[in-house]
Amino acid sequence: MEIKKIGIIGAGQMGNGIAHVMALAGYDVVLNDINQQSLDAAVSSIQKNLTRQASRGKISEADVSAAMARIATTLALSDVGATDLVIEAATERETIKQAIFEDLLPHLQPHTILTSNTSSISITRLASRTDRPERFMGFHFMNPVPVMQLVELIRGIATDEETFAACQAVVARLGKTSASAEDFPAFIVNRILMPMINEAVYTLYEGVGSVKSIDESMKLGANHPMGPLELADFIGLDTCLAIMNVLHEGLADTKYRPCPLLTKYVEAGWLGRKTQRGFYDYRGETPVPTR
Repeated sequence: MEIKKIGIIGAGQMGNGIAHVMALAGYDVVLNDINQQSLDAAVSSIQKNLTRQASRGKISEADVSAAMARIATTLALSDVGATDLVIEAATERETIKQAIFEDLLPHLQPHTILTSNTSSISITRLASRTDRPERFMGFHFMNPVPVMQLVELIRGIATDEETFAACQAVVARLGKTSASAEDFPAFIVNRILMPMINEAVYTLYEGVGSVKSIDESMKLGANHPMGPLELADFIGLDTCLAIMNVLHEGLADTKYRPCPLLTKYVEAGWLGRKTQRGFYDYRGETPVPTR
């Protein structure tokens, strides 16, 4: 099937990034959120990021105008139903995602493909709560979406080949690379990345190194572009903890036990860049380690 119109649920950092790349690739986009301020902020962010790309010569001013013209916003979830492909990019909580799909089902077209941008939740389980498990799969973008080249495509146990091929074609049109992942907790990227971040937090917790020494060691000693604690702040410590809990519960292996210090930071509301404090304090001109 040919996909022309794409619905995106959730106008946060991931949702607006997905809307950005989809509109730039020529798809008509319907961006939905429960909050008008979030929609307004998303449109403003997309405009700013497209303009930045144009200023660097990566796209033309005409591309910016055309992409912005393809994006419609709505507070009504029902408006998303008239699309060919839906990408859910709401909060990383299974109950919220299930409720969204349940409310959306009566408004869908028979051919609409449903996908989730979840970074760790079972695709098979999400799909089983819908009327189209064969047309349901994981469509996991990396953050920041306009910059990162990889998209994980995750088939649930019932996902059919036509659905996979259609989503694979969308990724190719975006100029990105797809990686096929099996439906096991955290898929590929986060199955490897999150335990590394969690181990860095344990290294801090046990006093092996400071925030600065841990991040510098991995940047200079392993040639990582960003230290693991700095990266955790960028991702969001609440998201890191949620994924570690999914790994711990889903695989029942103690090696995935979330570090108590990570839990403590989340309990304090120090979630990283988005709250101005995490392993670094971002309230000044330059980030300062908090431990």
